[in-house]
Amino acid sequence: MSYKTRFRATLIGFTAVLMWATLALLTKLSGSVPPFQLMAMSFTVASSIGLALWIKKGNNFLCALKLPKKVWGLGIFGLFGYHCFYFIALKNAPAVEASLIAYLWPLFIVLFSALLPNEKLRWFHIVGAISGFLGAGLLVTAGSSVTFEAQYSLGYLTALICALTWSSYSVLSRCFGFVSTDAVAGFCVVTAILAWLCHWLFEPTVIPVGKEWLAIVCLGLAPVGLAFFTWDYGVKNGNIKALGSLSYAAPLLSTLLLIAFGFSEASWKLGVACLLIVGGAILAAGDFLKKGTESNILDRPRKK
Repeated sequence: MSYKTRFRATLIGFTAVLMWATLALLTKLSGSVPPFQLMAMSFTVASSIGLALWIKKGNNFLCALKLPKKVWGLGIFGLFGYHCFYFIALKNAPAVEASLIAYLWPLFIVLFSALLPNEKLRWFHIVGAISGFLGAGLLVTAGSSVTFEAQYSLGYLTALICALTWSSYSVLSRCFGFVSTDAVAGFCVVTAILAWLCHWLFEPTVIPVGKEWLAIVCLGLAPVGLAFFTWDYGVKNGNIKALGSLSYAAPLLSTLLLIAFGFSEASWKLGVACLLIVGGAILAAGDFLKKGTESNILDRPRKK
């Protein structure tokens, strides 16, 4: 695969990070809708994106669902498992600590990518990913101390499982590069069904009002919809270590959006977090960017 193709795929994958940055804002705007209900409604909208793509391409619905059992298992494990464990973590541990542990997934992606064929892990990949994690941690904790208490062990454990779930799903997806990204629509359908079942079993139903409906539709169209399609394409065809490090831009951009809409306030900690995240991303993706520069130089026509 050429550098240009990988670079384009990496950029497409990064659009998922940009969309995930709107997750916190849209969740705030969705009102008091319970977590599993919000997840179910969002993935129902996301499923419609996949169905629309199938219809546009003229693919038969049943043929698109004929996937190996391993692929189905991985897709459902990734999409439903991540969100399920995340909600369980938030219910059984303080939000700051749970979110901090859950945000280990980009670091795990960088580390686990070393297990993939033709991938090498260098010191700057690790340092860059750790720098991003420290920046994300500063944003999540707002610079305050973090205390891990034994009574919240279940929440901490499920937050760790949450991080391992998404990172392993992302890395293992590369092993199934032969599977079309259209398959993500099937994963969204099953995830929506499972989320509705969990909602009916464990939560009361809350009817959204006014602009809350718009926020939920936007959730399903972007961060809980299209983002999974572009992420799938990116991790299968792009630079997965660069994507892992760039993923730490999500909490930074999310914080900036919350500030812009009046849900949070700017501080010096935001500036430090920005330096850690951006610097870490550049460091981790440095070799990839360097190869691109060298490639462009070699491709230039020489003067006679």
